[in-house]
Amino acid sequence: MYILGFESSCDETGVALVHTEKGLMAHALHSQIDMHKAYGGVVPELASRDHIRRVVPLTRQVLQQAGVSLAQVDAIAYTAGPGLNGALLVAASVAQALAWSLDLPAIAVHHLEGHLLSPLLAEPAPSFPFVALLVSGGHTQIMRVDGVGQYELLGETLDDAAGEAFDKSAKLMGLPYPGGAHLAKLAQQGDANRFQLPRPMLHSKDFDFSFSGLKTAVLTTIRKLEASDALDQQALADLAASVQAAIVDVLGKKAIKALQATGLKRLVVAGGVGANQQLRQYLHAQMQKLRGEVFFPPLNLCTDNGAMIAFAAAQRIRAGLIDLQDPALRTYQFKVQPRWDLTQV
Repeated sequence: MYILGFESSCDETGVALVHTEKGLMAHALHSQIDMHKAYGGVVPELASRDHIRRVVPLTRQVLQQAGVSLAQVDAIAYTAGPGLNGALLVAASVAQALAWSLDLPAIAVHHLEGHLLSPLLAEPAPSFPFVALLVSGGHTQIMRVDGVGQYELLGETLDDAAGEAFDKSAKLMGLPYPGGAHLAKLAQQGDANRFQLPRPMLHSKDFDFSFSGLKTAVLTTIRKLEASDALDQQALADLAASVQAAIVDVLGKKAIKALQATGLKRLVVAGGVGANQQLRQYLHAQMQKLRGEVFFPPLNLCTDNGAMIAFAAAQRIRAGLIDLQDPALRTYQFKVQPRWDLTQV
């Protein structure tokens, strides 16, 4: 069974084709980084308009790459939230219109569920149950996952997410957009021990996070360096390394703490920050000590993409959570949800 998936929740247009038994057949992605770079961040209206321009050519590309025609597609999936309202409407309206024209079921997918299940596209893939560290955009959460659709929230950020901490710190340091990737690259040249930055809530008795204080500490450090005329390239590199070390320290130790509390031995990391090499190295080392396993999505599927959306729909179908004969999937009436609790899916 072929599932065609659409993703347009923020600044990346993704289309993919997944087979329920064969897995990912083809996917294509267009990033809007170059367009938003001039503004230092995502401009929602520009993002929405660019999604409109890209979605049809990407769909044709995916079908051609997979050697599959529209007539062979069995269902259409799309990101219904969370995300930017206008951007979400592009994938939702295109998916619903295409499903209506082909008399196919249209499946609304939770963006974070797509990220959460994306490590199952890797080899080897994790088996249930596991603890998931979900670090995507404005979301940082720790979940217990007992199966598809069986999600228990253990902890989440109370303010800034890890990705926001990376990006906002980078912006304060004058690094180009997207800041997180540039900060991680600069950190390779720095000394992470030069600046003692805070690890907010590291020793709290729960699994929640807070990163807003880290951003404030970065700003204070920069002002001190400027005042003493010491803000040179090496200082920036050292600060970048210190920021990265603080974020990785908090994420890693909280995830390990959640594993120990649940008694589980499998950890899954998903979302854009999951591509961070220092985080990967830290967790690999810690899981070896615990004689456990850690799983990540393929690097090209860490950021937003259509593959995770089509795959999440396929997994729900295989788990019996979606009946493709359900008339509700053919009403072709829809709404998007910029805010949407994953545990309510």
